[in-house]
Amino acid sequence: MFFETWHDFFNMGGYGFYVWLAYGISFVSVVLLIVQSIKERKSILKDVIREQQRQARLQKDDSRGVL
Repeated sequence: MFFETWHDFFNMGGYGFYVWLAYGISFVSVVLLIVQSIKERKSILKDVIREQQRQARLQKDDSRGVL
């Protein structure tokens, strides 16, 4: 193993703060990107369903001759 103790592992030769900060920022960024993507996908799917329902209503009204 490269490190003698867990403290040495977390300290990383004096650069631990920067290393773990970089990991933390990267992790948070990826999680936020995933959450945003999921929310945006749900929003787009809702809009598509709403538009399909609107088109179905318009076709139904057109077939009955109502404008």
